[in-house]
Amino acid sequence: MTLKSVTRCGAALFALSSPLAQAQDQRPQAADLADDAPAAIVVTAASTGTKTDTPLIQLPQPIKVITADQYLSQGAISISDTVKYAAGVLANPYGRDTRVDGFNVRGIDALQFRDGMRDIFSYYASITSDPYNFSRVEIVRGPASVLFGQGSIGGLVNLVSKTPEFRTGGEINLVYGSFDRKEALGDVNLALTDTLAVRGVARVRDADTYADHVPDDRVMFAPSIRWQPTPATEIVLTGLYQEDDTGSTSQFLPIVGTFLPNNANPSGRLGQYAFVGKPGWDRYNGRSLQGGGSITHSFSDSIRLSLKARYIDSDLQYFTHYANSYSNPQNPFDADGRTIGLYAEASDAKMNVFSTDNNLQFTFNTGANIEHRLLVGVDYSWNKVGKRYEYGYEVVDLYDIDRDALRTYYPTGPYAYVSQKQLGAYVQDQIRFYDRVSVVLGVRRDRVTSSAGSTDHATTFRAGIIGDLGWGISPFFNYTESFLPVAGSIENGDGTMGDPYRPQTGKQFEAGVKWQPEPNTLVTVTAFHIKERNRVLYLASGATTQSGELTTKGIELEASHTLPGNFELLLNYGYNKLKSEVNTDLDYMPRHIASAWTTKTFGVAGDARLRLGAGVVYTGKSISTSSIWSIVTPSRTTVDALAEIDWQNWRLSINATNLLNNRYYASCLARGDCFMGAPRNVMGTIGYRF
Repeated sequence: MTLKSVTRCGAALFALSSPLAQAQDQRPQAADLADDAPAAIVVTAASTGTKTDTPLIQLPQPIKVITADQYLSQGAISISDTVKYAAGVLANPYGRDTRVDGFNVRGIDALQFRDGMRDIFSYYASITSDPYNFSRVEIVRGPASVLFGQGSIGGLVNLVSKTPEFRTGGEINLVYGSFDRKEALGDVNLALTDTLAVRGVARVRDADTYADHVPDDRVMFAPSIRWQPTPATEIVLTGLYQEDDTGSTSQFLPIVGTFLPNNANPSGRLGQYAFVGKPGWDRYNGRSLQGGGSITHSFSDSIRLSLKARYIDSDLQYFTHYANSYSNPQNPFDADGRTIGLYAEASDAKMNVFSTDNNLQFTFNTGANIEHRLLVGVDYSWNKVGKRYEYGYEVVDLYDIDRDALRTYYPTGPYAYVSQKQLGAYVQDQIRFYDRVSVVLGVRRDRVTSSAGSTDHATTFRAGIIGDLGWGISPFFNYTESFLPVAGSIENGDGTMGDPYRPQTGKQFEAGVKWQPEPNTLVTVTAFHIKERNRVLYLASGATTQSGELTTKGIELEASHTLPGNFELLLNYGYNKLKSEVNTDLDYMPRHIASAWTTKTFGVAGDARLRLGAGVVYTGKSISTSSIWSIVTPSRTTVDALAEIDWQNWRLSINATNLLNNRYYASCLARGDCFMGAPRNVMGTIGYRF
């Protein structure tokens, strides 16, 4: 971390404390406040499912809400970590990745949204978001284009930013942990008047990682303002400055020599966390500036206007090395069993994004016992991504790299830019019959244009119903659609380009039941069937194509229960099966994922309280297949733990993830490389709340 960065960190933390004393395409790049605690997760209204405040028990679909208190208690250090205790979700499918956040929902890569608007438009063009900057994470499973436009077929993950509240308080935390992790965090809320409040969330971190020569340094400051000029009007402005100095914990190590023995060098095993680059040159350094705002105004009890917008400016420098385990995955080394080709790639990237979402909500009745909540909206997004590259290739002894001799490369010349615009209009009606049955109907029309000259149109639909049968039992059924434009054109493998890619489309049928026998208990069982068309496939010849049809189906079980005496229990299980019409190297999530998390709070001496927590995550085996072989990544089980003492305004906690230090592979791909799961990580935190 540079002196300039440290200076910025100190300024950010001082500003917080002074008023009162937070591989998608995993191929190598070729081409709180105390009140944030979860009072009752099961009765939380989730805006992501319908863009309206609707209780979870009235939504005809499973929406997972994960509060900041919950995922931070579980030791989350990235957005990917926040979703690992959710049914049907595979967090960190390629191990911990300091470059990007990754999660699979129902077997398909999920898109990331922030405050209801898409956050990431190009990988390796932005840095990861900071989990401390959000009050909760919401998971929408299955296609969701009617409300969000272009989106993942499997689902989306929406991050909800911390914003000011009309009270004064805050917290300051100091953390020390594994791999010399040192950081300070602050979250301060100040009510200036009855109608004006400000908030600031900050983090400064200086840390190493389990991969040698890969730091994990960060400076983040997120200020926000809330103003209520009238009881019916609210204005919220948010900002973000974040700078990351890191690298790649994903080293794309060959399967042979790690997961499988190197028969040409029987005594040679590469370290599971080996670094194959050049110290000081390999990097993933970026800066993100964001500014946004929202305005809500109630014209009456029946009409509500919502306007919001955000602008993102991102710069990134990504320099990396990776071994050539792809030309001959089964035997990547030369005859000596040691030397191998080593790629070097250097890229500069710039990304600019503007998004806005605006809607009117009408509440009215069509009869004494039929209530409507009608939503009519228009959204627009524009993104522009520019990149420039430089490449290199040399042969090295992968078991003993002469790092000083590795050549370096720096991109020069103009950036190559691509841009995309999307305009969408949507209508949704939530109908409540006799306060027992809810029906959701929606339709959307989109127009997407790209700088490549392509224009795509899409009409998507949704329909769902849920009914209260009594005894807390509410069965539901829904149908949803989604589409996702794909940038670029078919690559023929001979350097020529074919037709532009067609948009990916998806359709889902889903049925299930929610059981809420009392406010602190919610059990959801779901079965789903998704069909996706037009997935891009990367062929061994270097060409690309789009598949015919991919089918994913499965079941999910989620249960949350809070017992008297501050005892919380979360149980999750997901079964998922994918099938493709064509023989592809599609890397899919394991069929079985199960998890359990529990916490219990005890009163101890004086005013002190002790909270203990433990969790376990089981991930079943997965299979990656190509035309020449299949690789089975074994199942694995990890254990997490929490011990926390609260006394007056002080808090002392210890978090441990992968407590038993299970050295496992997150995934090994038939294309030739493996990714390790993160080893044990322990963090100690001392915090003061005021």
